[in-house]
Parts: sequence; structure tokens; C-alpha cells
Amino acid sequence: MTPALPPEVLAAFRATVLARGRELYRDLPWRRTRDPYAIWISEVMLQQTQVSRVDGRWQHWLEFFPTTDALASADAADVLDEWQGLGYNRRALSLWRAAQEVSAAGGHMPSDDAALRALPGIGPATAAGIRAFAFDLPGVYLETNVRTVLLHELFPEEQSVSDATLAPIVRATCPSDADNPSDDPRTWYYALLDYGAHLKATVPNPSRRSRSHVKQSRFEGSHRQKRAEVLRILLAHRDDPRGGVDLDTLCVELSRMECAAGRRGVSTSDAQALLAELSREGFCHNHSSIWCT
Repeated sequence: MTPALPPEVLAAFRATVLARGRELYRDLPWRRTRDPYAIWISEVMLQQTQVSRVDGRWQHWLEFFPTTDALASADAADVLDEWQGLGYNRRALSLWRAAQEVSAAGGHMPSDDAALRALPGIGPATAAGIRAFAFDLPGVYLETNVRTVLLHELFPEEQSVSDATLAPIVRATCPSDADNPSDDPRTWYYALLDYGAHLKATVPNPSRRSRSHVKQSRFEGSHRQKRAEVLRILLAHRDDPRGGVDLDTLCVELSRMECAAGRRGVSTSDAQALLAELSREGFCHNHSSIWCT
């Protein structure tokens, strides 16, 4: 698909983004490496999570799990424990499962888009990020900061702009190779990310005009929060002599957390339903009436 914008408009857009990128460049820790594994971890951590929260957690993760093989051989409970506070625990399990697949194939992260997207938890944007930042390969890296720049610069008056409209522009403006070190895929996407972060901090967020924009649901008191609390309780009990926690104790502790936050306690049947749900997804299992991670 060819973008419905003339070449001179795209050329001016690229010049603007590169100039703003040089001006606004952020020297973030994960930008000082080309290790595909380390970059993959940063890309997953940064999904719907502020940069300030990831800085520090990323370094700590790499101390515990410095390589794909180290992550693959770790206990799932250790991986989930290290992930606590970063939200969306499914991402941690997906990282662990994908690391096992990569390790089994030799331990080297692939650079091929299809091979990356075949791994658990790696979608188009994450694959494009790994390819650009680790391998300097082109791709369609379409995430919220990139959308922000495109909408601000190229669609300032339009509403509900679809990714189908934006993706061809991303593809057309991304450099095709790394021959020019000041304008390669890695530099280009850093410029888009940094300019986008600046725009989100200084003007009404243009990404809200994207059709793909979804307002994040409230976490406090949500089903998602209760799931996270159950997992925290399970992790806290993994060193107990029984190796886990019984349903009644978990229900008491979960209700205590809920009541402390001004919410109603949780019934045994509700706690059991949460455990069954987490068990189906591989977060925990039941052994002789004891729930374990």
C-alpha cells in the first residue's frame, strides 16, 4: 500500500523528526546495548509502563536473568516474582516461555520478523523494535509515541485515524538499511519515540485521535487487580513448609487486602474462581489442596 501523501511531504516529515530527535534524545540504559535479549526485555517492560518505572527494573532483571538461557532455565515463580510491580503478569510468563523456545533453538534471538512473531508474547511492534534496535533492520514499529508524532505532524485535524492509514507511512519513512549512521532504522525510531514522548508531555495527547486508542480501564478494585493480589499471595507463600497456601488462608489474606483498600471481602467461591483462572493460564497449580506457583 502506498501512503496517500506526496513524497515532498514525507521528506519534510522525516527532516523534522530527525531534527527533533537529535534535540530531544534520551540516553536511556537499554539504548547503550545492541544485545537482542536485553532489548527484547526492555521492549516488553516498556509496554504501557512509564520509562521511569522501567529504568532500574530492567537492570535488576538482567542481573538475575542475564541471558536467554538463564531466563529459560529459571523457575517460573522466580520470573513472576521479579516481574512484580510491572503489571500484566502474562508478559512475564510469555517472556519465560519464549526464552525456553529460543534456548532450545540454540540461545540466539532471531532477527527475522516472522521468527520473532512466532515466539510467545511477541507481536508486530515488539518484533519491529527488536529488529530496529538490536539489528538495525527496517520494519513497521507502530506504538503509541510513534502514532503521536504521525498524528501531530501529518493528521493534525483528523479523528479516528486507523493503523491501516499509518502503517504504510511508517514503512515508507523508515530507512531501508544502516548505511547512514545518522539516519538508520535505530536512529529513526529513537527520534520518533523521543519526539513523541515530548509531544505527549507538552500538548494534548494526539494519540487519542488514533482509532486504536483505548483508554486503560481502572485498575483499583478491578478483576485484574484481584488476580494480581492472588499471585502476590501465592508468591509470598512459596517458601512455606507446605510449598504454598490452602484456599481458606488465601481467601482470608485476599479479603484482608480488599478490606484495607475499602472494598468488600472476597468469598471462598470467588477466590476459588480466581485460582482456577490463574491455573488455566499456567500461573499456579493445585497439589493436595495446596495452591502453589
